[in-house]
Amino acid sequence: MTVSHTKASTARRRLLQLLALSAGSWGLGAPVALAQPAAASSQASEPLQQLRIGYQKAAANLVIAKQSGWLEKRFPQTKIAWIEFPAGPQLLEALAVGSLEFGLTGDSPPVFAQAAAKDLVYVGAEPPKPDSSAVLVLKDSPLKTLADLKGRKVALQKGSSAHYLLVRAVEKAGLQWGDIQPVYLTPADARAAFERGSVDAWAIWDPFYAATELAIQPRALTTGRGLSGNSSFYLASRALAERHPAVIAALFEELTRADRLVQQDRPAAIRLIADFSGLDAGIVSLFLQRRPPSPVGPIQLATVADQQRVADAFHKLGLIPKPVEIARIVWRPDNGRIAAAKP
Repeated sequence: MTVSHTKASTARRRLLQLLALSAGSWGLGAPVALAQPAAASSQASEPLQQLRIGYQKAAANLVIAKQSGWLEKRFPQTKIAWIEFPAGPQLLEALAVGSLEFGLTGDSPPVFAQAAAKDLVYVGAEPPKPDSSAVLVLKDSPLKTLADLKGRKVALQKGSSAHYLLVRAVEKAGLQWGDIQPVYLTPADARAAFERGSVDAWAIWDPFYAATELAIQPRALTTGRGLSGNSSFYLASRALAERHPAVIAALFEELTRADRLVQQDRPAAIRLIADFSGLDAGIVSLFLQRRPPSPVGPIQLATVADQQRVADAFHKLGLIPKPVEIARIVWRPDNGRIAAAKP
């Protein structure tokens, strides 16, 4: 066995150990396809020249890791770039065209990307955050229940996690998707339209939700509780997933380290996020309160099944052009390949 092969095999074993430990911390059972490691590709030992990471203001673990400089210290020979996006769809478009290697989004953007045949893979996830998104109305709005959304204009980012929340909210109200008037806007434009009354409601996620809540005290017709888990997914380029499993292992470790900081030293976490984002510390504190402990772990079977329900809901409504099978683009850490097994 060559030295490079030994190093690659050791890295893969280390990754499997990390994933197994992460799975236990979630309490969700085994990750997808934890089989014996396959022979490592010789490509796995190639040094990573650059790592471009896409993130949003809500990506607490990524923001803390960025502000702390942990990845730069861990990978001194790798050129690391951090690129901020307003929402997941834009981030995944950049990933699909080769402008990123790694990024975090909510549940819906990867579904739309896969339906559009974008080349990307799921590599990890955080636990659900159902309280971190909501369908909002102004505090003096006549709308009192979800059923009151019938015939109303609702702002949302198309293809975002808020899109699925609104789909489920409409369903819960006993309405059809055609009963509402979706208005597709970025979060910044949506907030402006919401505050001036150009739309009747707004489906949004933190920290935009928290910022608006503290600024104008809107009412939440519903949160994601009981409707949408609002899970967060880490996606990567195929090349990163297949050639650099040790890098993914290191990313999981550092992002879970960031989550420990959130749980154990909340003031320090708030300072780091506020200093980066320019958000008021009170806004950061509020959205972190709604965020459960969020270690980064592998894709679980239950998570794949939940994500498949998101995809099926969008296809049923004709919001994506074709059905997609989530498990086909879930990376298998045991062999560095893309999973084909169904959950």
